[in-house]
Amino acid sequence: MNAMTSRLAPIAAAVAIAVASCFPVAHAAEVNLPDFSSIVEQDGPAVVSIEAIHDGRKSKPSASIGDQGDGDPMPDILKRFFGQQGMPMPMPRPDEGTAIGSGFIISSDGKILTNHHVVDGADRVIVHLADRREFTAKVIGSDAMSDIALLKVQASGLPYLKLATARSLKPGQWVVAIGSPFGLDHSVTAGIVSGVGRSSLDPGQQYVPFIQTDVPINKGNSGGPLLNTKGEVVGINSQIFSMSGGYMGVSFAIPIETAMNAVTQIETTGRVRRGVLGVRIQQVTTQIANAMGLTRSGGALVAEVEPGSAAARAGVKSGDLITAFNGTPIDSSNDLPPLVGAQAPGTRATLQVDRNGKTIDLPVVLDDLAKAAGAPQLEPASDRENRPAASAQKLGLAVRDLDPAQRKALKLDGGEGVLVSRVVDDVARRAGIQPGDVILRVGNHEVGSAAAFATASAGVKQGQTVMLLVRRNGQTQFIAVGPIERS
Repeated sequence: MNAMTSRLAPIAAAVAIAVASCFPVAHAAEVNLPDFSSIVEQDGPAVVSIEAIHDGRKSKPSASIGDQGDGDPMPDILKRFFGQQGMPMPMPRPDEGTAIGSGFIISSDGKILTNHHVVDGADRVIVHLADRREFTAKVIGSDAMSDIALLKVQASGLPYLKLATARSLKPGQWVVAIGSPFGLDHSVTAGIVSGVGRSSLDPGQQYVPFIQTDVPINKGNSGGPLLNTKGEVVGINSQIFSMSGGYMGVSFAIPIETAMNAVTQIETTGRVRRGVLGVRIQQVTTQIANAMGLTRSGGALVAEVEPGSAAARAGVKSGDLITAFNGTPIDSSNDLPPLVGAQAPGTRATLQVDRNGKTIDLPVVLDDLAKAAGAPQLEPASDRENRPAASAQKLGLAVRDLDPAQRKALKLDGGEGVLVSRVVDDVARRAGIQPGDVILRVGNHEVGSAAAFATASAGVKQGQTVMLLVRRNGQTQFIAVGPIERS
């Protein structure tokens, strides 16, 4: 050591001590991160791996969600009304081969829960226990809408999981998943709850208020348990949101209450029955709220009422805003279907509705979803008239009358609707109006001709946002157009 180094050594030591005192080392005990090892040790024996074997004897299964198969791992992006959204993973499954999923035991005599899509269409289902025993399982029943399947193996004295409730879950709470991603049995992942009451991008599962988490879930995790920090089941892992086929930070689980409601009905009647109102609803955006004169966005806006449905008998009208169901507030349109679907057909309920600024209560008797008349399947309007279109109006749209053949094809028996032949203004174009759309209403005025449309649009004031009721490809939805910039 030279003289310079000797002189600097005490200074360097003093600096090191000072820095250390300002930034103390964080020991593991001080970080206070959760340790899930006791949960895994306690619950792991009740988690199973499932092989669903398809040898081609049964009909082609429906698309599965997040399972391990040999099919194309990149499904088409789901197309929604007036646009596109990203991809929840359903994954196509081959006609022949083996799909791998997860499940968990809910009773000592061998009842097992998993996803419907894991076992759908399988010729044989093999359950692998943590102790390396294998059983051929019987599918007691399954339900596609809740994506739940109940299996049974011939065994006794099996370990089983304790069920909790998902109602108390809050964003930010820790949760744990155990499953078989890519066939890797008893893999453990953890994360936090990202949101509750989420609506699936799969329109077939609108009756499930999903739990959103950031727990890493991949193919093969489907059907496995989502556990709280007490080791109790709060959900069943079902979907991932992905653009690549793998985990991207967003996972969805079915609340255990929803699953057990399906299980109880399967055991009792062999199938799951759901109540239905018979309405098409949509979100209330800020622009729509402004157009309707509402103080805030929220509730479920009724875009269409199916003729003869429970809602129609109760007096629900297009343009009503449903704000509560049986006293439960409806903050988002996604809140309504799970509440209705959880009720048995024939249930008497009360809808709280905001209509033209007045709050009214409407008693309703729910129909059976399986027996309810299907929503009208409307064909796209075709622009095959030879008559000249009506001149462009304040709304920036050129429209024309529908002829009898078009009305019949579109099942518009009440004389309502005009066909958009041209969009001539950026205001309407930005709102999403397209040629071929059928406009049923301008504000509170039903329009059944180009002349009626001209009269209704002439009443729109400068700077006003106006609501149009639009039908496209068999679906009806309100669209807010404006603010109108011309007098």
